Amino acid sequence: MGCSIAYNLAARGMPGVLLLEREVLGSGSTGRSTASVHTHYSTEVLARMAWHSLQVFRNFDDLVGGQCGFTETGHLVFAGEGDCDQVGASVALQQEAGIETSIINRQDAAEIAPGFHLDDCAAIVYEPLSGHADASGTALAYASRARQLGVTIELRSPATGLEITGGKIAAVVTGKGRTSTERVIVAAGPWSRDLLAQYGISLPLKVTRHQVAAFRRPSLSPSSLPGASDMVNQIYFRPEGAGMVLVGGGGPGDTVEDPALYGHRPTQGFIESVWTRLAKRIPMMEKAEYATGFAGLYTSTPDRHPVMDRVAGIEGLYLCTGFSGHGFKLAPAVGAIMTELVLDGRASTIDISPLRLSRFQPGPGNQNTSSYGANVVV
Repeated sequence: MGCSIAYNLAARGMPGVLLLEREVLGSGSTGRSTASVHTHYSTEVLARMAWHSLQVFRNFDDLVGGQCGFTETGHLVFAGEGDCDQVGASVALQQEAGIETSIINRQDAAEIAPGFHLDDCAAIVYEPLSGHADASGTALAYASRARQLGVTIELRSPATGLEITGGKIAAVVTGKGRTSTERVIVAAGPWSRDLLAQYGISLPLKVTRHQVAAFRRPSLSPSSLPGASDMVNQIYFRPEGAGMVLVGGGGPGDTVEDPALYGHRPTQGFIESVWTRLAKRIPMMEKAEYATGFAGLYTSTPDRHPVMDRVAGIEGLYLCTGFSGHGFKLAPAVGAIMTELVLDGRASTIDISPLRLSRFQPGPGNQNTSSYGANVVV
């Protein structure tokens, strides 16, 4: 998020942009993402953001510059009887937004995904243009272009506090000192809540640990494999290179109190659970071999939608957090939208009014508008 925002601000001509990174680029949730890129959402705001982002991923070198590692695989959604109405409504919403997606029959699905078990599917959705990218590579590509446009990036420089004077942002504080600025965009993922709590800003964020397992595909598996969201078996998966499959899902995740301290490897119970679920969809994966795995953090809101907003009562403070596991695939749109919010006073590419912080708070939403200053800290 930070790299995309910094790049987009600089690309619009904003001077003095500073990106503060807690550790090194991609070391947080980004580097532990499966980096799936698809558009299957049930609300218009997220569907439009995902579709916008997919176009950027597919044309990254032309639109941004550099390589994001996008690989087109297509993406399938497998739904059971209880999810048919929801899936049908979601596809209709997505098609209305211009997204290339459709409900297909089992025969067509069998051609796209040979060897898959499909008898338990009451509805199957197919997005032919979707796929996956390289999460850390995308962040580094955005950072490289941002630097070329004049952005300063400081590594191992977590923001520890803000200076607020007369209801306006005056500076941001790190362990290295203070930086004067009129604008701060908080895109700190699982650290966002605690950073802002000291100023009386309550963010309804829950940080949870989510696991991913990688399996080596058996030699008899098809040469190509689509990505998928399997609502029946409660997993998602995608190919990794020519010989592996990444699998996640299987539960709500464990609550994490300190985002700096959590287990980075999947548990044996998780590996066995998702392996069994994967084999129900792809029977040949019973003969797969476990290769490795990892765990990362989701920063979630109660409605599983992010907060993208300016903060009422503190001029120059903006929020971009709570992406609930959807963040990577939305990052290109997020950068463009947050740039519009900061520079223009409102987002014009996509209506993000449903993502205001005020939806979780009593009283009217924040309507403050103001011009931008010389520095922005992300």
